Amino acid sequence: MLAGAAMLGGCVTASVDELVFTGVSEQLGDASVVVLGRRHASDYETEPEFVACVGKHISRGANGITVVSEQDFVDALYPWFEPRTAPMHPADINRLLEVEPLRQALSRMKTAYIVWVDGKTTRSDSMGSMACGIGVGGAGCFGFGTWDDVSEYEAVIWDFTRQREVGRIGAAASGQSYMPALVVPIPIIAPVKGTACDGIGEQLLQFFSTK
Repeated sequence: MLAGAAMLGGCVTASVDELVFTGVSEQLGDASVVVLGRRHASDYETEPEFVACVGKHISRGANGITVVSEQDFVDALYPWFEPRTAPMHPADINRLLEVEPLRQALSRMKTAYIVWVDGKTTRSDSMGSMACGIGVGGAGCFGFGTWDDVSEYEAVIWDFTRQREVGRIGAAASGQSYMPALVVPIPIIAPVKGTACDGIGEQLLQFFSTK
């Protein structure tokens, strides 16, 4: 059973869609980008680890972009980017820039673009069973379980210079994970969230290198 599950592995299928309205207005140079998660919905929040993953993806490598961390950005601009007060539309940028402390903070961080990430990873179709116990010979588990994970995220790019939305990228990934157990449970996880992160990250790198 263990060998069969290991051969199957955590299979993942993914798709990435890019809808770009306009290109980058100018080369980034020493300007920075901030990646933020949308958390205004009542039933979920975009996972901070996924937001951090996208930021790390576009900041590494020879063509890396200067990325301001989400926590540093939100702290520096408190309370304008808290979940209940964060701008929902590009038209709100002009209103924000009218606030002198906010404009100064953005200038210090050289923020040129905000990337809003919205979405979540859900789990469904769990099957199988597992039993664990303690006996004379020690403790152990026996069984087999599977489940499906689906990641669906969208990244929306705001240009602070032009005060408008300039790009939109969607990524979806799905996969089946396995948990065989013969004494010790061995999870074989389908990396759906990492696949979605890589898909969005690569598209963002291409977007910001168009000029």
